[in-house]
Amino acid sequence: MSATNDVTLDITVLGDEGSVRLDRVLAVRSPALSRSRLKALILAGQVKISRNAAGADPVRDPAYHVAAGDTITIDVPPAIAPEPEGEDIALDIVFEDDDIIVINKPKGLVVHPAAGHETGTLVNALIAHCGATLSGIGGVKRPGIVHRLDKDTTGLMVVAKNDQAHQSLSAQFADHGRTNEMRRGYMAFAWGIPNRQRGTVDAPIDRNPHIREKMAVRDTGREAVTHWEVLQSFDDRHGKPVATLLACQLETGRTHQIRVHLAHINHPLMGDSVYGPHFKTKANALGPKSQKALAELGRQALHAYMLTLEHPRTGEVMQWISDLPADLALLRARLAATE
Repeated sequence: MSATNDVTLDITVLGDEGSVRLDRVLAVRSPALSRSRLKALILAGQVKISRNAAGADPVRDPAYHVAAGDTITIDVPPAIAPEPEGEDIALDIVFEDDDIIVINKPKGLVVHPAAGHETGTLVNALIAHCGATLSGIGGVKRPGIVHRLDKDTTGLMVVAKNDQAHQSLSAQFADHGRTNEMRRGYMAFAWGIPNRQRGTVDAPIDRNPHIREKMAVRDTGREAVTHWEVLQSFDDRHGKPVATLLACQLETGRTHQIRVHLAHINHPLMGDSVYGPHFKTKANALGPKSQKALAELGRQALHAYMLTLEHPRTGEVMQWISDLPADLALLRARLAATE
């Protein structure tokens, strides 16, 4: 069978596949489909399971436990072309030469194509802007990408425009400034007031064992280190401390690292519906204009404001600073005025 055909596959679980996880069973029983393709199909709701002659229901969790006798139905639509195409998406370019391009990423922009976001990404915009020079650098789906920001995190990103630049930047990001000049700084609006001016969160991060889309601090995780410092504190309308603007620097680069680490020390990001949704009481204590600014934010209050690196060709240490975007600048002003 070819994975490019529009077909439906019916598979009966035998129980001898070596695992009860849906994705691993499918990997054994559907060798014509790659693991990444199978995962994408699961997440897209294209995999259904019926048990004991019951109706088939979509299962979107790759780690779902199947049982012997289950019938799995896979709807395999025509595969999307593996190479992203250029799209006319405006870019806020901070710096560009023959080797690198530094952009100020807006909220809502996904960095590279993935399941559910095959178009409209930063990669699509970069291909249109840079043309064929970007082809093949760092992989088909992520040409030129050496680091990323979450969809709704704003701020500075650097992209490689050739192989030499990609190798140099990849090495710098892998080192995370331990032996080079690379630095990444973030401004983070967090709930509560830390009990000291600065600190470090050194806690390993791994996938949340219960919700695969989330990360969590776990002993089984990979090393993750975040340094933070208080820049400004804010009171609620009753004059009680309610929130803090932090400057954060990363010593490692794990998925959702700042969001997970700040939630871990009980100072989750304002506006973070994934890692900090249980702060409605504090939000209700804000002034009405602050509440409105937070509600209209519609995202985690996180901005990558500083990027320092060594130019991959010249070795020159370069630094860029990005002011808070309008939505976070408004939130800061409202909080500072206790409005």
